[in-house]
Amino acid sequence: MHYVAAVGHSSRPAADRNAVARCQQMFADFSRTGSGSDLLYARLAAGVAGNRDLAGLLVQAPEHQRLPVLLFACVHRLLFDAPDDPLGRYYPTVGPNGAALTEQRPSADGLLGAFATFCRVHAAPLGDLLRTRRVQTNEIGRCALFLPPMARVADEAGPLAQVDVGASAGLNLLMAHYDVHYEPGGLLKARRPVGPAVVLRCGTRGDVPLPPSPPPIAAAVGLDSSPIDVDDRDEARWLEACMWPDQPERLARLQAAIAVARITGVDVRAGDAVDAVASLIDEAGAAGHPVVTTSWVLNYLSPRERRSFVTALDGRGDRRDLSWVYAESPALCPELPGAPRPSEDPQPTAVVLVRWRGGRRSAEHLADAHPHGAWIHWRE
Repeated sequence: MHYVAAVGHSSRPAADRNAVARCQQMFADFSRTGSGSDLLYARLAAGVAGNRDLAGLLVQAPEHQRLPVLLFACVHRLLFDAPDDPLGRYYPTVGPNGAALTEQRPSADGLLGAFATFCRVHAAPLGDLLRTRRVQTNEIGRCALFLPPMARVADEAGPLAQVDVGASAGLNLLMAHYDVHYEPGGLLKARRPVGPAVVLRCGTRGDVPLPPSPPPIAAAVGLDSSPIDVDDRDEARWLEACMWPDQPERLARLQAAIAVARITGVDVRAGDAVDAVASLIDEAGAAGHPVVTTSWVLNYLSPRERRSFVTALDGRGDRRDLSWVYAESPALCPELPGAPRPSEDPQPTAVVLVRWRGGRRSAEHLADAHPHGAWIHWRE
């Protein structure tokens, strides 16, 4: 089934046609990175890449948010409210028929046709979401990547004060409340369990230095340009929509973490990553050794903004001891200290510990990891 937009190709101005072509290329690139449990979006992306009208929907979004996952998240959000739509049978997170995707693997044509029809029927609310929403995946699985480096810093410097940049809803500030199964390696029990059990699983390779318990965190604060309020049902639903629909276990884990956050509360401030990080380091640092954490957020900044972010950390590191643990893409963020050369892996994630001690900066590439924290390969 081919979706025909209200505006035909011939009426598009040249700049718009160029923007659509760039979107098509992004969907094509995205389709090559999807594999395994990411099959649904990989197959959808391949189909959208070949359809100018579907790819062109993304042009409605602000330029810096024209990402395939934004279109997919917007459709996912609308589908939550229309679970009986034919598209729902392909989405395990939406309705009882969604499991058919993994069992029967419906045809790519059927999936794309249902997706195109849904986009046409819901064109107005879809456009509203594309224009106003931004990708916000608060992936708590990345806590499994942070814990070993943070435990190392705690051994060096004592109780920690975490500043999570790009915190979204602040769920990665709650790692003391999560159980983590490292396989092999064993269970790292939550330091302060509360509410429903949240269990993370992370495969390991190499000599991952697993601590006997989570590191002591005396203070934790998040920073985000547009924080998610977990007590707002619509905001929380958007966070759920940013989960990938053929990974229902991730959605269930996210919902459990949201329930914990509603019980414990989280401190997430609205602000710019470059402009506000220094003051939060000073504030949090009154309670313990400040540790900045970032995970798959700096790729949303421009190269100039990433350099400015590092400069802001250097400015604080010149005055006080400071640490930064990041799990970021070397291919997308080559400006970061300690970033390794990009590998052949289409979605590499480097786990790097950057230290400022006595005004001197050093960076240590500790591990490579899955972008969602499903595994970590220690390098030492």
